[in-house]
Amino acid sequence: MGWLAAGDTYEVALVEGRVVARTASATSPAGGKPERTLPEEIRDRPEVLELQRFTEWLDRHAADCAAQVTNWMVSSLPVPTGLLARVWPDEAWQAALRDIVVVGAGPDEVGFLRDADERDGLRLVNPDGATVRPTAPTVTMPHPVLLPGLEELRAFAAESGVVQGVQQIHRATWTKPAGTDGSAEAVTEFAGAEYRSWFHLSSRATSLGYRVSGSSVVDTVRDGGRIVTASVGMSDPYTEEKAWTGRLAWRHEDRHRSLPLSEVGPVAWSEGMRMAAALHAGRTVPTDDAR
Repeated sequence: MGWLAAGDTYEVALVEGRVVARTASATSPAGGKPERTLPEEIRDRPEVLELQRFTEWLDRHAADCAAQVTNWMVSSLPVPTGLLARVWPDEAWQAALRDIVVVGAGPDEVGFLRDADERDGLRLVNPDGATVRPTAPTVTMPHPVLLPGLEELRAFAAESGVVQGVQQIHRATWTKPAGTDGSAEAVTEFAGAEYRSWFHLSSRATSLGYRVSGSSVVDTVRDGGRIVTASVGMSDPYTEEKAWTGRLAWRHEDRHRSLPLSEVGPVAWSEGMRMAAALHAGRTVPTDDAR
């Protein structure tokens, strides 16, 4: 984006996501050196305000793109290759999609997404460094607990300096222990995390992207074609001065009771444990324990 005149003295432009100004120069097409801060006399200029609004829109757009790709990944949803090709030229979409691990129709159609074109389709790079061209009309970006060869993918990423815009291969995951009591309906591993107040606990939950519903922190995911809600209980804000996390349980969308742990799928288990662990990590640490 080029420089725009903002009055007779300054020019403004977007540089690295923020509005900057420089002195207009009649003798030099390049103008003066950009100012560290916006001069006060042009802060209310329409050109500046429009650029600031545009910057805010770009930030929201980038966040929306990342959220959509995250949803595709966490839910392992099928995504049309044509759709990926159409959005790829958009820098925000490309930043969210680049190097996400994509799986096509067969076991050999796995790799990091490097390009998407409406004529040539998708271009992936597999852990051997070879180019892969998926042939299926749809692909998935699997949740890491479902990714084939996850450790190999992580090793390749480390060697190649791969940085994903949407965290996938390094997303924290949990696997259901082999000795889990399948008839039980809750996990208490992360229960009892103390917060200074219910407000602090709910703020922690929402800052992590989770919802507070009644007396629970909840996260809804798609696992194996089913919609499952993981919930972590919260203490009553009306009867307790402080707040504590409760047990972690899962519920199918069409059931009003908790699922037995034997019926909790790998994605729902991992995402529920991830939520409970994140809430536990934000607890108030007693002074004696902080030393």
